[in-house]
Amino acid sequence: MTGPRLLVLGAIAFATSVSASYAGPCSGEIDKMQARIDARLEAKAAAGPTAREGVGAGMSVQPTPRSIAAAEEKFGEVSPQTVDAVRQAMLRARAADSAGDKNACEQALVDVQRALAP
Repeated sequence: MTGPRLLVLGAIAFATSVSASYAGPCSGEIDKMQARIDARLEAKAAAGPTAREGVGAGMSVQPTPRSIAAAEEKFGEVSPQTVDAVRQAMLRARAADSAGDKNACEQALVDVQRALAP
């Protein structure tokens, strides 16, 4: 797996892994969904094409979310719409979990599943 691909996976995982301040009514389900997202991204990255590292790679230059999205879109592995839909639904799930709203949390997780469906 190349450096840029690892950075893309890390950025996507980070964007969806904002942690709640306490365990809410569906924290376990959120953790399981996050693990599914991470596993799916790893599988896509492992199966996808490799790319040359860009200018500044290995020089402590961190990619921006915009440049990561552009790289993923270029390879067509994960559409920007899918990344955004998953990220937004996971944020809604975590917010609902923090508020103690189990129904809203579960609905947001259903939205994540729909976004991830092939």
